[in-house]
Order: sequence, then structure tokens, then C-alpha cells
Amino acid sequence: MMTGMDRLVAAIKGEKADRIPVFCNLLDQGAKELGLASLYDYYQSGEYVAEGQLKMREKYGYDNVWSLFYVGKEAELLGCRKILFSPDGPPNVEHFVIQSYDDIHRLEIPDDIIHHPVFAEELKCLQILKREVGGRYPICGYVTAAMALPALLMGMDKWFELLFMGPPEVRDELLAKCSLFCQRHIAALRELGVDVIVYANPFGSTDFVPLPYIIKTGIPWMKQDLSAGTQGIVYYCGGARFNQVIEAIISQIGIETYYLSPLDDIAAGKQIINGRGLTCGVINDIKLIDWSEEQIRQEVKRMLEAGMAGGKFLFGTILMPYKIPERNIRAMLDSVYEFGQC
Repeated sequence: MMTGMDRLVAAIKGEKADRIPVFCNLLDQGAKELGLASLYDYYQSGEYVAEGQLKMREKYGYDNVWSLFYVGKEAELLGCRKILFSPDGPPNVEHFVIQSYDDIHRLEIPDDIIHHPVFAEELKCLQILKREVGGRYPICGYVTAAMALPALLMGMDKWFELLFMGPPEVRDELLAKCSLFCQRHIAALRELGVDVIVYANPFGSTDFVPLPYIIKTGIPWMKQDLSAGTQGIVYYCGGARFNQVIEAIISQIGIETYYLSPLDDIAAGKQIINGRGLTCGVINDIKLIDWSEEQIRQEVKRMLEAGMAGGKFLFGTILMPYKIPERNIRAMLDSVYEFGQC
């Protein structure tokens, strides 16, 4: 019987497996799986999160587990004092660390993320996942690129203003600090045995910034973020399109795994990558809330027909909304298991 790791390695190498690998990114659903009343209670415990990840992978049969709690955890490591916990949506940053440019000068990057108090529960989670499924199912981690992290620290509007209007010396100081944090975060996850690191950079998408800006300004910062190497790195633009950017990223950085947007043309993305890496076709999981089971089945079939030819293909989701009915999660996965046989 093949494991999730077997399937992932086969897909990366372009070899045959029983089916394509399937990454189903269920995070908040772990609270429901454990019968907990709130997401706040769930995310206070690394043991809870690990148990939720293990139970859901076993229940649905997909190929990965997550060490990520919620994206705002990175902001907490940098001083965020309050996270907003919604009853039916992902946790989000409520307190912005940077209120003025003076806060940028004062921002301190932790030397040791692994032993940072805010990381303690994530550390417990990782240790449990490594013990229980390490080597058999890919353990996924998540880091935010230097160009995107400031949005979690000061808000999107203020970051857009600073990024494009300056003052440039303040912008570059913040980017340098965020890049240092990204590098240390990647190093910590690798040291703890994370197999797949999703490198999230919406500012690497032409939906956010023009392609010439990405090439001139964005790619140098990406190179700095990933200066320790791209092994296990997955390029992800937060659900935004980036087929136009793939060629530049491959040629200048060498990342080999691309988590496409649901808005990207899968066949076109696969053609651009052209065997130089793994193409991840990603379903629009917001629509899974309302789609019928037959609509889900047809969408999965369409995606796999577009991406599976020639191998080196993975089926994925973004961050599955809490409101997706369980029957629709099963309909999606059953369809992938049926149509994704190699």
C-alpha cells in the first residue's frame, strides 16, 4: 500500500503511482472533529491541532498533514497581541504591530523561533506529527514572504502605501527585517522535520503588482528569503493568479513546485512548467460550500483531465472554508480518487 509520501515522491520524479497525490488543507475543521466548542479552544493546544490533523487525514484518506495553526501566528511571533477568532471563519490579526514608522525601527526579529514562547504549541504539534506519521505522510508548514508579511503587521492599505510610495529607506528596512524572519522561520521548520514548506507571496502575482515590478523588485527579495535553498519549497500566491510569473521564477530562483490559483488555466500552467517541476492544480474551495456533489465531481474531472497528462501533477485545495459541508468534502475527494488513478 502506497503512502502519501510515496505518492508525492513519485509525482515529483514523474514516476507511476496508484494515484496522484492529494493535498486537502483542512485546518479549522479539526475543532469540529474533536467536538470542541470554539476555534479559540482548539488553537490553544498543539496536542489538539495534531490530533485534529491526524484524525482528519485518517478519516478522508488524503496525503498530507499541517503544522500550520493560522496565518496570524507569524504576526504573534513578531508581537501581535490579539487575534480575532470568528465562529465560522479562519482566525485573523486584530492588533497590528506596526502603527507608525517608528514601530518599524523598533521591530525585533526573534533569534530562536523554535524555543520562542509563542511557538511552543506549534512545536508540540510538530513533534506529535513527526512521531505519528513522519516519513509516511508529508508534513506541511507555511511561511509568508518578506513582501507579504508586512500586510499582517500593519494592514494591507498601509503596506501598499509604503511599498509603492515610500519612504524607500523605511520600506527597505521593513523588508529586510521581514526577510530575515522568513529565513529563520524556514530554517526552524526544516530543523523540525517539515517536508513541504508553502512559501506564500500574493505580491508575486500579477493580480497584485505588475510583472515588471515583480521581476525588478519582487524576485530579489524572494531570492533573499530563499537564500538557504528551495528544497521542499512550494510557490503559492495566496490564491491569486501567477501563470505569467512561473517562467521568471523557474529561471531566476529554481523553485520546482507551483501551487496554481483556481483562476489559473491548469493546462497552460503545466505547459509553462514543462516537466521542470510539479504542477499543483487547485480547486476553488469557496465554491465547495454551495456546489452540488455532481458539480464537484465534474469540476474535479475537468481539472484532472487538464493536468494529469505527462505526470508530475498534484491535486490541492487552498484553505478549506469552515462552512463546507462534510458531504462535499467527501464528494471532492472521492472524485479525485476515482479520476486520479494513474
